[in-house]
Formats: sequence, C-alpha cells, structure tokens
Amino acid sequence: MRQIAPIGRASVGCGPLIQPLTDTARPLRQQIFERVRAAGQMARVQLAKELCISPASVTTITSELIDAGLLEAVETLREGEGGRGRPAVALRVRPNTRLVVGIKLSDREHTAVLVDFAGTMLAGEAIPRDPGPMALDAILDAAERLLDRVCTRAGVAREAVEAVGLGVPGFVDCDSGVVHWSPVLLHRHVALQAALRARLGRTVFVDNDANLVTLAELWFGAGRRLSDFAVVTIEHGVGMGFVINHRIYRGSRGMGMELGHTKVQLDGALCRCGQRGCLEAYVADYALVREAQTALNLPLGEMQSVGVMLESLFDHAKAGNAAARSIFRRAGRYLAVGLSNIVNLFDPELIILSGERMRYDYLYASETLSEMHAMMLDTGRDAPQIETHAWGDLLWAHGAAALALHELTEHLLGPSRELAAE
Repeated sequence: MRQIAPIGRASVGCGPLIQPLTDTARPLRQQIFERVRAAGQMARVQLAKELCISPASVTTITSELIDAGLLEAVETLREGEGGRGRPAVALRVRPNTRLVVGIKLSDREHTAVLVDFAGTMLAGEAIPRDPGPMALDAILDAAERLLDRVCTRAGVAREAVEAVGLGVPGFVDCDSGVVHWSPVLLHRHVALQAALRARLGRTVFVDNDANLVTLAELWFGAGRRLSDFAVVTIEHGVGMGFVINHRIYRGSRGMGMELGHTKVQLDGALCRCGQRGCLEAYVADYALVREAQTALNLPLGEMQSVGVMLESLFDHAKAGNAAARSIFRRAGRYLAVGLSNIVNLFDPELIILSGERMRYDYLYASETLSEMHAMMLDTGRDAPQIETHAWGDLLWAHGAAALALHELTEHLLGPSRELAAE
C-alpha cells in the first residue's frame, strides 16, 4: 500500500509553466512529471484535463512514476471547504531525492547550490577568488572544493549527487562541453566537461553563464509563464540568453546569442576576447574601469579592485563629475543599440536586464530606453517590457542546477529513454 504524505502547503514548483496542448513532442510520462513539478503539486484529474487524456491513463503513468520514486501522493485541503471532509489527494515531486549541484565559476567568486529534483535548494556556498584566468587544474580544484563544501553543508554524501551543472563566461559548446574561450581559463579549446567528469566522478553538463541566468529565469523566475523572452547580463562581461517556445536557444554549434561580441564600432575599443569594437568593450565592468582610470585622474599604475573603482566612478557621477557621467552615458547609448537590435531581430515579449550591476542603473535608464525605442522598427505596436533584476551570484548557480535538472530529466524520462526501452 502506497504512503500518502500529510497535508502541507503547496509548493510553488519550478520549471516552465507550459500551456496545455502546446508541447506534445515529448513522451507522455515526461509531460506529466514536468507539469507536476512546474505546478508544485497537481491532482490527477487536472492532469487528465490539461493533457486531454483519460483518467485511467494518468493513473497508470503516475503509478509508474511513484514506483520509480519520482512522484508521491500528498493530501491537500479541498478548496472552499474550510478543511472539512476528506482531504483531496494531489501529486508532487518526491522531495530530497535525485540531488544535483549547480556551480558558477566567475572572475570574482565561485558559487554553488545543491537542489533536489523538485528544485528546492538544500544548501548554497560561495568561495571568493582573485581575478584573472586560471589553469585547468585550479578550475577543477575549485569545482571539487565547492561540490564537497555544499554537500557537507547539506549533510549529504558526495555520491548522492547525480549530476553537476557548471557555467563559465565565454564561448562554450554545450553539446561537446568544450570551452573555446573564457576569461577564467588560461587556455582556449579546453574540454572542461570531460575533465570535470574525470575529476568529480559525476555526470557533468557545461554551458555559458548567460544561458544559465536565462535558465534560472525560465525555471525559477519571471520567465516561467513566457514562451519567448531574452535575458541580457551585464557584469564582468555582457552576455545574452534567449528562450523560444519555452526552450533556450543555443544555435547550431551551441554558441549563439553572443550579444556582447556583436560589433558596435569598427576598429573600436579592444575587447577581452581579442577583437575590437564589441559591445562588451563599452558596457562591461572592465570597460568602465578602463575609462574610469582617466576620468578619476588615477596615477599611472595605481589599480584598485573593479568593485571599488566602479563605486568610485558612480559616486563621482552622482556628484556631477562630467567625465564620470559621460562614461555611464556612453555605456547607456551602446546598450540601447544592443537592446534595439534584440527587439528588431527577435521581437521578444520581455527583456530582462540581469546582474548585480543593475543597481547602478546607468544613471540614465530613461535615456537608454528612449534611445532603444528610437532605434526600434516603428510598427505601431508596444515595445517589449523591460525588467531589471539585480540578483547576486547564487542566481547563476541556480541556473547551473536547472541545467542539471533538465538534462537528468531528459535522461530519465525523455525520448532517448523510450527508444532504449523498445
């Protein structure tokens, strides 16, 4: 006889909230599982209604998922009955099982979260670091240290983690796990996924960090109910992720949407990728710091941390320093060019500007948006909504965890599993 969990508050769920009858390509068992996980909990009758299948089919498939340890039945209060009468029974993802870890490696600090298959965070960890590229062994050491520390904090064995998602800035081939260039790596064309699998003894998935922020918004944030939206990240670099029909778009080689390396000025400022005139070379942290050294009249060779330099530049701009204000103003104008290109190319419903730097607001947010509107095609329709999310680095690690959750779900329930079973 199956156990039924006691009455509790409904979970908010995680994952894309896909409208009924809009996604029928995946196996039915996967659709049922993901719909329950996205809702937090759901009754069988509602599953049958949304998927237009018989209650008997739902009962059969959900029984299999319960036997597999992926779902469990939970008692819920019937709506409008004030707690009287026999409780209703819903389904939810079984908590504290199928653990995954998400790791973000960056210029400033490395972060990690451990979550269960329902998307609940069980522990988080952050390790500060000195800026600059690292050798592969140092990267592997950092990832292993984070994995061990987050497992210790959650009180679970490292062997209980089934998959690790990892994000780095730069050019990442998600399918092969090769990092072709990253500011955190000394060398190019590094087979990071294979090296991490060998070091950690876990299944590993690697992606660009901007894609991970987008996955975090798709799984846990403002993008859960949207079919098409863009995320632009502005911090140490400029990145972009794009969701089309509830799925992140990576391009044919897994390296699309490199907004920061689109060209806005021929033979322009030097970008850290080695090319000139990239959007990032005018908008990112290091670009503003480069300009700030001149604007603030710092002695040659005197270098402060990026954070201290940006705070100082921002304070000078607020105080009316014309040179400091012009730096933010120019960055805002170049950002407007990038945003208008996104709108003209993709027509998203929402653009999310994400990153800790969003708190600076460029001093000229209204001017930036006005210039974006001026450069958009005039179709008579409203411009897409713009939201700013000044999240910390744990959001990036949550996106890495979402990558691991997605890939693990595909492995357990996706089309490849059904083909293997035939």
